[in-house]
Amino acid sequence: MVPFGGYDMPVQYKEGILAEHKHTRTAAGLFDVSHMGQLRLVGADAGAALETIVPVDVIDLPVFKQRYALFTNEQGGILDDLMLCRRPDDIFVVVNAACKEQDTAHLQAKIGGRCEVISLPERALLALQGPQAVTALARLNPEVAKLTFMTGGFFNLDGIETFLTRSGYTGEDGFEISVHNDQAVALARKLLAQAEVKPIGLGARDTLRLEAGLCLYGHDINTETTPVEGALTWAIQKVRRAGGARAGGYPGAAVIDGQLAGGASRKRVGLISAERMPVREGAKVVDAEGKELGVVTSGSLGPTVGSPVALAYLPSSHTAVGTPVFALVRDKRVAMSVAPTPFAPHRYFRG
Repeated sequence: MVPFGGYDMPVQYKEGILAEHKHTRTAAGLFDVSHMGQLRLVGADAGAALETIVPVDVIDLPVFKQRYALFTNEQGGILDDLMLCRRPDDIFVVVNAACKEQDTAHLQAKIGGRCEVISLPERALLALQGPQAVTALARLNPEVAKLTFMTGGFFNLDGIETFLTRSGYTGEDGFEISVHNDQAVALARKLLAQAEVKPIGLGARDTLRLEAGLCLYGHDINTETTPVEGALTWAIQKVRRAGGARAGGYPGAAVIDGQLAGGASRKRVGLISAERMPVREGAKVVDAEGKELGVVTSGSLGPTVGSPVALAYLPSSHTAVGTPVFALVRDKRVAMSVAPTPFAPHRYFRG
């Protein structure tokens, strides 16, 4: 157990990180992510209000559809990344644990006059991830199998009322389950009673999301990185870009639109190595002449890939797939090359 985001969190359980990683890739892993912040935005103007502080399309988001979003600052930097889902009576928002107090204050300050911003500290959050997650969860309610990637709904799971979304932070098919604190332990035990399901800690959560090429806020993205630099332009819909029907109007729009049009001087890329030495966060990345190019923001041995993998920011001149670079690990040069992400293919269920 370690401190994380103001909570005590499990790094690993009895079988260890490698076994937990492999179990999630082949069966189903249960993560307690109740440290994340859950909120409701309530009011007819909530979608339009939210669009003033994120560069994504909220107004056109259909009921029970989910979307990845970003809070940005005036320089185009990322204050946090988040998930939002439109429901019949509100917009359900999940933010990162370390940012939830500042995110709540940000929402209150920026749009609190146009909609209600309601924190949900009484809600726990469980994530069930892996190719057999739907098999295990469907035993508690067969209707959950009808959900597809980035959709949600209200479900009774063997007598426990929940709100589910079908997405995930592992690259695998899976679900996030919002449940009242009073019933969280009972639901976790029901899930862990399924043969496919084992508990998974923060260690495997990190290696799984890294293989999936997904960012960890405060490491791979932060207030000094823009969505364009962070290779997150897929999250900005056409309607919110320059020339779109609802272009701009959010903090940093001019910077981000400028980079969308002309490119950024650096970009987040994947790195992979044929050597066995893991490359960790903070390692410097250099070229063949030893000139410093950037720094690794996340790195580990990829258990599924079978090689060290990493994320790093490199100059645009060094971002083409196959570009050779070196990471410095204890003064040793580890040969790496720019690689496409995800390192392990996504297996989301799209129907």
